[in-house]
Amino acid sequence: MAKPLALALQNTLLQAGAQPLIRLLPTGFSKDFFSLANQDQLTFFPDKYLKERVNLIDHNIAIIADPDPFELKTIAPQKIILNRDSQKPYKDWLTDKEVQGRFTWVVALWGTAVKAKLVGLSLKNYWRQIIQACFLDKVDPIAEWKQISVLQQKILVKLNTLNIQSIHIKGQDVDLIIQIGHNRQWIGGSGRNIPSFEIFTSPDWRGTSGWMKFNQPVYRYGNLIQDIYLEFNQGIVVRAEAKTGNKLLQAMLKSPNADKLGEFSLTDSRLSRITHIMAEILFDENIGGPYGNSHVAIGMAYKDCYQGDGKKLTAKDWDKLGFNDSSEHTDFISTADRTVTAKLSNGREKTIYQDGQFTL
Repeated sequence: MAKPLALALQNTLLQAGAQPLIRLLPTGFSKDFFSLANQDQLTFFPDKYLKERVNLIDHNIAIIADPDPFELKTIAPQKIILNRDSQKPYKDWLTDKEVQGRFTWVVALWGTAVKAKLVGLSLKNYWRQIIQACFLDKVDPIAEWKQISVLQQKILVKLNTLNIQSIHIKGQDVDLIIQIGHNRQWIGGSGRNIPSFEIFTSPDWRGTSGWMKFNQPVYRYGNLIQDIYLEFNQGIVVRAEAKTGNKLLQAMLKSPNADKLGEFSLTDSRLSRITHIMAEILFDENIGGPYGNSHVAIGMAYKDCYQGDGKKLTAKDWDKLGFNDSSEHTDFISTADRTVTAKLSNGREKTIYQDGQFTL
């Protein structure tokens, strides 16, 4: 469905002198693969081929154009997770190349009628959300993004100079303490995700305790997970429930290190132009509204949240710092009101987020 955009991207890249490699995954292929594949096929990892692919590519542009969000609904979650876990080295190689400054990526959304219907919008209004969120309704979208980036950078500078030890997220649906950890930085506005309004970090997973409910649906692995509750103790998810999709949630948490925190994020309501759930995490994790949103991700931490030269760190160094290593990374989102209070290294406390806005 996004072939017109893919063609335009290819032609633009050719005109710029690049060497585009096009990969298209039509609907139906994944469902048949998981329906027919045996254990050996699910875990097959062509390491030489994928290693050479990592060595070759410098940038990846992904366009999400999903005409069937529930394509994998009838597939056992364990099969999907087994296959994903077996491909982890490929993802790790790309992450390492990104840390070294030799690989970048961008992901964007193409609207489809099925997803629009799923969230109760016409296709026209679904696209209106995309256009509005990406400033395509403005005369100069790039200038608008630069302005948002300036605002995000002001927030980031203030956050990263506070020397935050931990944060306490408190509200009717949450009472959660997160230890930020050593050598951490808050990041956002990199241009990787289009759109992106969030400010986030990857904390030391070992210092997470408390609970949080999530009022936004999560569409994951061809399934819906809804009305989610997570409870942490000493960094581990000790209780997890979902009124819808609980079977998948439990299967996800059984994957290595998926029961640990990988990310904490806040979106300021003044920045986000997304006003409706979109059944796509790229948009849903950036949703605005009266109270903005906060979300956590279980699983993989983002290494670019390290404040320093990540090129010099070994796997043991990352582990000592509490950066969680997992093939899982799923965001759970709440748009409810909450207050985030930071405990600073000097012992003082400071409210950094209230009524859907940063208070720096």
